[in-house]
Amino acid sequence: MKEAIDIEQLRKSAGDACGLLRVLANPDRLLLLCQMTQGEFCVSELEEMTGIRQPTLSQQLTVLRDEQMVNTRREGKQIYYSIASKEAMAVMTVLYELYCKTGRVKKS
Repeated sequence: MKEAIDIEQLRKSAGDACGLLRVLANPDRLLLLCQMTQGEFCVSELEEMTGIRQPTLSQQLTVLRDEQMVNTRREGKQIYYSIASKEAMAVMTVLYELYCKTGRVKKS
């Protein structure tokens, strides 16, 4: 016998998933989070690794902070970023495996 689905809980979960996907739908934010799957990085490292320049980098990091996708840690003048959201990390881990790993063969 199938278990009854709580439609209100399902609606809330769908809304949460849409919010996560909306944040991930920006190429710059996706690139930043992809880098952060590998650990914590300061702003200058993220800029160098991704090629995203100021003010775009600051703007996209602000969105990720506001959406609680990343943690920040200050060390002197440097601010370090890491992925905070377990949901974002789970999705990014799958996306990293599918699209970011070195040696990935592009399918036609």
